[in-house]
Amino acid sequence: MSQNQTKKSTHNGPAKMYQPDPEVVPRATRRRFSVAEKRRILEEADACTETGEIGALLRREGIYSSYLADWRRERENGQWQGVTGQRRGRPQNEASAEVAQLRQENERLKAQLVQADLIITAQKKLSQALEQTLSPKQERRS
Repeated sequence: MSQNQTKKSTHNGPAKMYQPDPEVVPRATRRRFSVAEKRRILEEADACTETGEIGALLRREGIYSSYLADWRRERENGQWQGVTGQRRGRPQNEASAEVAQLRQENERLKAQLVQADLIITAQKKLSQALEQTLSPKQERRS
């Protein structure tokens, strides 16, 4: 019996062969809210005055009430001040991009230099070998 096939015993009859589904379910990713989205949702939540409006907002946005509490706390503590929609990591500017490009070109040129050096060395050795083999023959002819 192969590894993918297993017996499934039933109480009423003989064991049946089945093969598990090989489809891999993609891993769910968390939603990420930008500061602008958080502000928009909080403004809508603050504008709700009727009973059940906040619940409708939460269902429409697909979020929990704890998100609102956390976002309000962040807003009050000033954690959104100066936050922009930039990606995380080192800031990339034109100078660093140029430096990276020049380093890449430098590495390419170094590799070419090593290759050229190997070719020149091989040519020198071949030239020396040919001189040694041709020299005794030329002396005999003279």
